[in-house]
Amino acid sequence: MTTPRTVLVTGGNRGIGFAIASEFVAQGHRVAVTARSGSGPAGTLTVRADVTDSAALDAAFTQVEAELGPVEVVVANAGITRDMLLMRMSEEDFTDVIDTNLSGAFRVVKRASKGMLKAKFGRIILVSSVVGLLGGAGQVNYAASKSGLVGLARSITRELGSRGITANVVAPGFIETDMTAELPEQQQAEYKKSIPAGRFATAEEVARVIAWIASDDAAYISGAVIPVDGGLGMGH
Repeated sequence: MTTPRTVLVTGGNRGIGFAIASEFVAQGHRVAVTARSGSGPAGTLTVRADVTDSAALDAAFTQVEAELGPVEVVVANAGITRDMLLMRMSEEDFTDVIDTNLSGAFRVVKRASKGMLKAKFGRIILVSSVVGLLGGAGQVNYAASKSGLVGLARSITRELGSRGITANVVAPGFIETDMTAELPEQQQAEYKKSIPAGRFATAEEVARVIAWIASDDAAYISGAVIPVDGGLGMGH
């Protein structure tokens, strides 16, 4: 039985973030999500925040702390893409993706670490991507932001590992979302050919791995990159 914790999931209003928040609720945790618009699943507290805005994040954390208690588990999931070939990518296309996906995770984790240090307990989970270590044509900005999370988690582990705080990276592969569903059948078939499992993951499969890393059972795992990709990125 896992101890009920106060959990904050960034970008919890859709896709994988929504599934992560739902899983934590199902397991009996107190769950808040940040969202720029929309809201999290039933049973969650939705707070307005953009991960590029430190002041808004601070206010969101303060609200969660007041209503649910200090954040013990933080899942940095909020992310954006601006896919295009290197030659066409503007500097803004690059820096915007880094600012949300990598610097955003830094801002969230820095604010969360205050309460975790006080409690001598914390679970920091950064949502990366198979592309972070495998690379992706047309995704120089996105891949750089997602591989940066590995250095972040490993450095946090070295800094805070003796305080009961773990920091890990989960790297999903192709997930069944509205976005992948819109891809032409032929393209979907091509992608599936490159995945040993022969299928895309469900968002719930990713969510359950994340919930397990936050559990009491995973207390001795830190600085790890855990793939949930059906074998797509093996060896990376």
